[in-house]
Amino acid sequence: MASDRDEQKEYREKRDFRKTPEPKGRSRRSSGAPVFVVQRHDASTEHYDFRIETEGVLKSWAVPKGPSTDPREKRLAVPTEDHPLEYADFEGVIPEGCYGAGVVQVWDRGTYRNITGGNGETPSVEEAVEDGHLLIELDGEKLSGGYALHRTGTGEDANWLLVKMDDEAADARRNPVSTEQRSVKSGRTMSEIEREDGDSKS
Repeated sequence: MASDRDEQKEYREKRDFRKTPEPKGRSRRSSGAPVFVVQRHDASTEHYDFRIETEGVLKSWAVPKGPSTDPREKRLAVPTEDHPLEYADFEGVIPEGCYGAGVVQVWDRGTYRNITGGNGETPSVEEAVEDGHLLIELDGEKLSGGYALHRTGTGEDANWLLVKMDDEAADARRNPVSTEQRSVKSGRTMSEIEREDGDSKS
């Protein structure tokens, strides 16, 4: 369990929990299938945070354009610090002056399955991330089917690409980022979250 605390150190050091409503987090693991969450985050620039549960934390990437259901679309995914599992349920307003100030919405969530590997061998999610190539199958309310996370570049220049796999859930005609804008947690839009939660958190 000590490794969980170490992995969340960067997350905690960036935040003043006397001011932000974000969860402090604690070392634990969820029961059942590992979870994923996509959170729409209107901070200095709007983006989508793609997070998957592994080893007691949420491994996280910021996806500027959000996930696509079109296999032809390669979406940039920038690694960010690990978040506590409790963050998967966080929706609200991070106050001005705090790290990541802005509105956070639970845009999609569900469970996922690691489908990386071949020849009957499946590396762990941690091993796949370390190797720079992870395949997962999502079972969410908006997103489903296979997605690939692939690292490009090395060292400080390394980034990732999030790409929809060409399977039955692929749909080049859908654009859920544009057409499906309500929270799967509360049914609220970003403006409704800002209006209803902003005053109470300031």
